[in-house]
Amino acid sequence: MAKYIIKRFFMMIATILIIATLTFALMHTIPGSPFDDERTSNPTIQANLEKFYKLDEPMHIQYLYYLKSIVTFDFGPSIKKPNESVNELLARGFPISFELGMVTILVALLSGVTLGTFAALRHNGIIDYTAMTFAVVGISVPNFVLATLLIQQIAVNLEWLPPATWSSPLHMILPTLALATGPTAIIARLTRSSMLEVLTQDYIKMARAKGLSPVRIVVRHALRNALMPVVTIMGTMLAGILTGTFVIERIFAIPGMGKYFVESINNRDYPVIMGSTVFYSAFLVFMLFLVDIVYGFLDPRIKLHRKEGDA
Repeated sequence: MAKYIIKRFFMMIATILIIATLTFALMHTIPGSPFDDERTSNPTIQANLEKFYKLDEPMHIQYLYYLKSIVTFDFGPSIKKPNESVNELLARGFPISFELGMVTILVALLSGVTLGTFAALRHNGIIDYTAMTFAVVGISVPNFVLATLLIQQIAVNLEWLPPATWSSPLHMILPTLALATGPTAIIARLTRSSMLEVLTQDYIKMARAKGLSPVRIVVRHALRNALMPVVTIMGTMLAGILTGTFVIERIFAIPGMGKYFVESINNRDYPVIMGSTVFYSAFLVFMLFLVDIVYGFLDPRIKLHRKEGDA
């Protein structure tokens, strides 16, 4: 386990470095300058600003400054909000995005596993057909389309819930539903197919022959093995949900990182773009690493390192 963790750690560092390098290269291949507006049209003002943000340095020097900011986790001030640093924007926006993402993951896991389990237990029944119909619809409809429908029908027409902002638990319901529907459908389908396979295994038949209750068989014996495919996709699903919150945050006017990230792209705010990209990349790579560790503990048959002598 120690060797595997060390190996994965260096792979994480390499992945983050590659992402940071690609982000830096892409940002500097876009024509123009973040100071191309009326307020900085004066060549002297623009030159002073480029010097302050070290954008007048050669490209390789800028890249070294960028790597230093990653190592020290100090991305400097925002170009469009010079009174605020990128770290302050991350500290203000990320907790909201993280809260929305974690609530979405929790809702998707609980509802998806429950729906998939009942569909498997009532195979070819009305519950099974209803659950799989929901799964197909949930996978097919993009979350931003669902978000606009929820706002129009539930918030505007019925006036059951507030349509936007992030000031109370009621404001969390609609964006969570918009984000969680797709992952719920995927988890439900995976749980159902895996549970159907597990329920035909010999140890499940043996448990039934011993007279164990159906609830105990499902909860203690079948569900753990049926969740293996779900655990496998949790890392990539978490990445999709946390990055998907950017669009949902804009639709529901949530003051999370999505707001600052989209604004930074529109304003070509290099420090915010590169700082938030590296921060999210490091966070998501770390979460994928945790998923690998959890998967190894859940299934002891998985070997985290090669045996001696294997090439």
